Amino acid sequence: MKKKSEANDIELAREILRAAGLRSTPARIAVLIALQKGSKPQTHAELSERLVPLGFDKATVFRNLTDLTDVELVSRTELGDHVWRFEIRDPNHDRSSHPHFVCVECGTVSCMEGMNLPDDKQRKSLNISRISEILVKGHCLVCEPV
Repeated sequence: MKKKSEANDIELAREILRAAGLRSTPARIAVLIALQKGSKPQTHAELSERLVPLGFDKATVFRNLTDLTDVELVSRTELGDHVWRFEIRDPNHDRSSHPHFVCVECGTVSCMEGMNLPDDKQRKSLNISRISEILVKGHCLVCEPV
């Protein structure tokens, strides 16, 4: 049963990569699946730790993270510690439509719905063309209970 699940994961990854215009190489498939199975944004080092024993070198993992980010399958976030964290991007989720909260301890990213961002007229008066993301950093309730 596990092999069937792995085969399904691989086929789904291939379809996602093809739809994004990328070749479905073994390294890209492995990086995409590792990100999909992650419960939080992962660093290059964390992904490399999982994928190097499978035969992929660190540079290959990084190049594929960059490729996946460039075609917007993956989001890249920096939490203030100068380390990029990567996570699968939901194509139906517009990161520029509302702020996100990032826990600086565990890396959990949460939507902050209901907060209004400047409208087109306000942005233009502030010389802002487009907001790509608003990120609020702090500690989540799990990492720092009240």
